[in-house]
Amino acid sequence: MSVASVAAGMPAPSRFRDAQIEMAHGAGGIASRRLVENLIAPILMGQSSEPLGDAAQVKLGTAQVAFTADSFVVSPLRFPGGSIGELAVNGTANDLAVSGARPEAMVVTFIVEAGLPSVRLGAEVEAMAEAASRAGIAIVGGDTKVVEHGKADGLYITTAGIGRPLSGIRLSPASVRPGDRILLSGPIGDHGITILLARGELDIEAELCSDTRCVFSMVATLAQAAGPSLHWMRDPTRGGVATSLNELARDAALGILIEEASVPVRDSVRGACELLGLDPLHIANEGQFLAVIAADRASAALDAMRATPGGADACIIGEVVEQPQATVLCKSGFGGTRVIDMLVGDPLPRIC
Repeated sequence: MSVASVAAGMPAPSRFRDAQIEMAHGAGGIASRRLVENLIAPILMGQSSEPLGDAAQVKLGTAQVAFTADSFVVSPLRFPGGSIGELAVNGTANDLAVSGARPEAMVVTFIVEAGLPSVRLGAEVEAMAEAASRAGIAIVGGDTKVVEHGKADGLYITTAGIGRPLSGIRLSPASVRPGDRILLSGPIGDHGITILLARGELDIEAELCSDTRCVFSMVATLAQAAGPSLHWMRDPTRGGVATSLNELARDAALGILIEEASVPVRDSVRGACELLGLDPLHIANEGQFLAVIAADRASAALDAMRATPGGADACIIGEVVEQPQATVLCKSGFGGTRVIDMLVGDPLPRIC
């Protein structure tokens, strides 16, 4: 079925059974994966067998590049620790970084709602310029559109970025093996809970900031320390750590066992999650990443990470196991285990 036939009103592929698109389809969990895998990817990507990741590897003549695209619809536009402009740069750079590429250049599109004060737009442009400078990524072009008042939450930003693949590593779920260790770069849940607090939707006080940052320097350190023993990476944004690890378990046809006590969570994040009945493993992050490393290089790679600026809180949170396949298990401090599923529903809309 062609894209044109879908646009003309033809029925969607039968594998996608949802009658209409809901907010949950954009939350990064089960509904998002169902939408992409059963509706979008079959039409646009045909029968490609490559697992969907944060960036595509594209060969241009003799050159290999990593290519990614993203959109940012966070509300409010500014929040403790960052803003939509900074988030757009860091998010794009991080998708390239965890795909094993050095971020090099990006283009940006602004969808501006009529009535947005020009000083607010200027502040986000400046935030993007500063974040790009810190990340070492050049902003080389883009586009600007203005839509009617009430149609865009003030400002949406869309980006596309290209990067240069790092030598000596090949990242793929197919490279993951039982016994590999799961490394996490730092505390989880800061961004999602910060956005929730910034909206005034939770009547608690907490000194908490978004973790938005570019992670490439830590990724480069890890790649150098682990080399070919670095098998997979992902930044756990929408859907959190739980969704990223479930995607890995499914794509690799292996199991994952994490130690609950080893996963770093700030007290303020844990408290907010308990109040709302949420699992920190499902909360979005914008400045952390997961990595899978062969057991014999994991300790050295962790030491290198902890010695890198921003990586002091890195830790090993678990390992890859043979069984149960396509399942993530979490072992509590009391010795029991529970299954950790992908995010279901839409607990925190408009977080990135």
